[in-house]
Amino acid sequence: MANPVGPTLAVVGATGTVGAVMLQILSQHADIWGEIRLVASPRSAGRKLAVRGEETEVVALSEEAFDGVDVAMFDVPEEVAERWAPVAAAKGVVVVDNSGAFRMDPGVPLVVPEVNPHAVRQRPRGIIANPHCTTLSMIVALGALHAEFGLRELVVSSYQAVSGAGRAGVDTLRRQLSLVAGTELGTSPGDVRRAVGDGTGPFPEPVALNVVPWAGSARADGWSSDEMQIRNESRKILGLPKLPVAVTCVRVPVVTAHALTVHARFQGEVTVAKAREILATAPGVVLFDDPDAGEFPTPVDVVGTDPTWVGRVRRALDDPTALELFVCGDNLRKGSALNTAQIAELVAAELS
Repeated sequence: MANPVGPTLAVVGATGTVGAVMLQILSQHADIWGEIRLVASPRSAGRKLAVRGEETEVVALSEEAFDGVDVAMFDVPEEVAERWAPVAAAKGVVVVDNSGAFRMDPGVPLVVPEVNPHAVRQRPRGIIANPHCTTLSMIVALGALHAEFGLRELVVSSYQAVSGAGRAGVDTLRRQLSLVAGTELGTSPGDVRRAVGDGTGPFPEPVALNVVPWAGSARADGWSSDEMQIRNESRKILGLPKLPVAVTCVRVPVVTAHALTVHARFQGEVTVAKAREILATAPGVVLFDDPDAGEFPTPVDVVGTDPTWVGRVRRALDDPTALELFVCGDNLRKGSALNTAQIAELVAAELS
């Protein structure tokens, strides 16, 4: 049953892909909330969704939907967040926004509770931003290592699941897989492209039997928006505004769970033993690292779980100050819904 004395929470975008995961998380976590109000576009109003074991009716997004609300979690497109987050904040609601609308706003903290929970309290606009799902797939592990060793350079390649592009991304991969399954495709130039035709969905190239070195939209000098987000967000979260960061984002034929290779240089010499000790005890991190036994994180094992999984921990061959890691995390849980919920719980504790 709902807690009658807890703060009131609004979930805006409750009917979306991330919203569905959010409702699962709210049902699994300690029940600290009073009313949980489900908010979505007018066309979804009246639908009933289960949260905390109860059927709750969805209400239409409007100014009145925020009456009496203490905290609102936004899982909506950027343009919706840009319009409605300030409306909610003006009514005294603390907004936790999962879109990219406010992440780099200097008046909006970008928070990962395991890394910079103190930043939650400095929110002059009444809005707190949730980082991009790819950043979140690595930053908890990286934050723990930075706290011990002092990060000074970062080189990252991502292997991003199609669910990072929403439901359309998943539908596109499944449709393409049905077209290529049981065939000899992938053995001559262009054969997969011909089979897929125009059905590339949100991706510039076929993703089945393929990898696509692009995620996001175009930015200056050949960079993509996802690459710039990882760079800018890592700097902001870690408090390292001049950190050198190089990123290449790649889309892979995986449904859910992003993976990244990480080359991290630190202030002084590092050891694998100390790095493993830090990672094994860091909140929100699981060290899964025994290559001789075939043990390292992969998306099909990590999907549906909350932590950042880390394996392949090695010291760089040519630099005693650098570590090589392979990290993996569910981009819909920690990468989106879970981190948003954790931020909201920090605010709730502050309000109580």
